[in-house]
Amino acid sequence: MGLVDSLFGKDARKFLKRKDSDAAEAGRALEELRSSLYNELKTSEGAKRQQQRFCGPVVAMSFNFVVAVGIILANKLVMGRVGFNFPIFLTLIHYAVAWILLAFFKSLSLLPMSPPSKTTPFSSLFSLGAVMAFASGLANTSLKHNSVGFYQMAKIAVTPTIVLAEFVLFKKTISSTKVMALAVVSLGVAIATVTDLEFNLFGALVAVAWIIPSAINKILWSNLQQQANWTALALMWKTTPFTVFFLLALMPWLDPPGVLLFKWDWGNSSAILVSALLGFLLQWSGALALGATSATSHVVLGQFKTCVILLGGYVIFGSDPGFTSICGAVAALAGMSVYTWLNLPGKSIDYSSSKLLPKQNAVVSKPKADSDDVGGETGVPLLSVELDLSKNTTTANIV
Repeated sequence: MGLVDSLFGKDARKFLKRKDSDAAEAGRALEELRSSLYNELKTSEGAKRQQQRFCGPVVAMSFNFVVAVGIILANKLVMGRVGFNFPIFLTLIHYAVAWILLAFFKSLSLLPMSPPSKTTPFSSLFSLGAVMAFASGLANTSLKHNSVGFYQMAKIAVTPTIVLAEFVLFKKTISSTKVMALAVVSLGVAIATVTDLEFNLFGALVAVAWIIPSAINKILWSNLQQQANWTALALMWKTTPFTVFFLLALMPWLDPPGVLLFKWDWGNSSAILVSALLGFLLQWSGALALGATSATSHVVLGQFKTCVILLGGYVIFGSDPGFTSICGAVAALAGMSVYTWLNLPGKSIDYSSSKLLPKQNAVVSKPKADSDDVGGETGVPLLSVELDLSKNTTTANIV
């Protein structure tokens, strides 16, 4: 300090002390913030508050959209260039990797606390895990035995199924204006994407059987988070083991033989691992979106993604899906815009009861007044199909 005093005097020493003090205060503030966040994760209510604080509807749905686009590219690489044509086993790898990552988070005490077991019956968690596996398997079996157009029609049917199921299970109703907006969205997507309707009895039965698990999957994810203080990661940790179990049971029935003969070299394994990591992010982002919005809004997000892919190919890459398809996509986007506007605070009121899941009779936190307050496929990542509409081809993806 003698050299500093001789060169600059006492003012320099005061300045250095003040900088040291500011740095110490900043360090204490960061430590207090870290401690606060860590303590919040120790209760399900605190973890839920942090999820709502940092992952609102816009953030969650944007996160889900971006990751979905990334996994489309990754799965095109895995299913195409790599030649890994075992969609159920790929889904199993995705969920297994997710389970390993969640176990790692738990070992570091980074996994949010789950609500008390008495607030959510075991049957609800078991049912959700089973529904995710069946929705994935039936989706791909439907695609295998149906034309792209018939598959797309089944996917569109998920929207009215969700509305009907929420009314039957929870007495939730939506306004007539929202019903009209959803009808425009569904009709527009149908016009834009349904180009053939080849009928196959077995395929049709599978497609119909897939609609209900897909709808229930989204409803359960949304309801458990909004009414029982579950966070996305905590709910993933509890349900993923059941999903892995049922996927193991489905794989011999729905996947072609020869998975053990696949060339598991470094390049192929790396591509599958990247796809699995993106699958974890998509499952997480899908759960966040369902927790922040509603099952219906998440379906609308999936339809928005389909329209963006179609119009993006036309505008950016010069593909020609046809004038009719473009008009259908534009009409669907218009319907989505109206639906989103109707869900803005103060625009409309949806009357829904606070009825919980079956047998869920313990005291839980108050649900959001309107779980459909924003206007957005696996609801949770399910093995589904993205349409390359410019080339009339399909690619299996976790969405």
